[in-house]
Amino acid sequence: MSAITAASREAPRRPVERRRRLGGVRPGAAGPLFVAPFMVLFLLLFLAPLGYAAYLSLFQHKLIGGTTFVGLQNYVTALKDPLFLHGVARVALFFLIQVPVMLVLALLFALALDSGLMRFARVVRLGIFVPYAVPSVVATLMWGYLYGPSFGPFAQLGRHFHVPVPNFLSDSWMLASLANVVTWEFVGYNMIILYAALRTIPGELYEAAAVDGAGAWRIAWSVKLPALRPALMLTLLFSVIGSFQLFNEPKLLQTIAPNVIDSAYTANLYGYSLAFTSQQVNYAATVSFLLGLVIVIVSYTVLITANRRRAS
Repeated sequence: MSAITAASREAPRRPVERRRRLGGVRPGAAGPLFVAPFMVLFLLLFLAPLGYAAYLSLFQHKLIGGTTFVGLQNYVTALKDPLFLHGVARVALFFLIQVPVMLVLALLFALALDSGLMRFARVVRLGIFVPYAVPSVVATLMWGYLYGPSFGPFAQLGRHFHVPVPNFLSDSWMLASLANVVTWEFVGYNMIILYAALRTIPGELYEAAAVDGAGAWRIAWSVKLPALRPALMLTLLFSVIGSFQLFNEPKLLQTIAPNVIDSAYTANLYGYSLAFTSQQVNYAATVSFLLGLVIVIVSYTVLITANRRRAS
């Protein structure tokens, strides 16, 4: 009896000992080994370039004296730079206009698909998501052709029917035109996130609401929308980052509307122009860091505001 008890006590230890003999690695060290490749790549491809950019932002290249250390002088100059400040203000306005429209459309599409009342739901879902699969370069070139005041189909239809068509590439319409392109690209992406969140809601909640006499609109307002708050917050944070990093669309439309989109139309485009056109690498690094700081502040503000509303 004592031999059986001793054998049963030793049995659970044998798989562990066998794994140790085969792998030669302690169980506690397995986690860091799995994470190590990511940490190495994160260090080499993210932290190291970021640190080098921070180092460059502390210097200034002068015609007389070469590259000299100026400390935070570049940051003081950037905070007074009207081109940088106007670019940040423009993308902030873009965010306030475009993001609510995009998220509302994504929410409506997700709720419609989740309702189960839409015919050909799979085809509709694929059709809404397909624009996200189109590269932003291709999407901007396509919409740039549609916007063309002389060769675009909108302008041709207006001339054919003698109907005035606004110049979508003018100064007063350009921001709305860019918002339309970005909305067309990313409604499907945000819809998929919201739709996936809707599919995780337990069916018992719907059944309980139906027993209480709630209709479809009441269920959507009182059950679905509260459950979508984390997903909506995720899409909102992604939209904050994407809006302030706006680059591809204005850069491509700049070729057909150079009088409207200049090299500082957005803060990201301004940093690119400083680095690769004006060869002001040090000042470009400063502008990039300040833009990243703006993104962090706005994202943190949105997150704190949402958490306070949820707590209240």
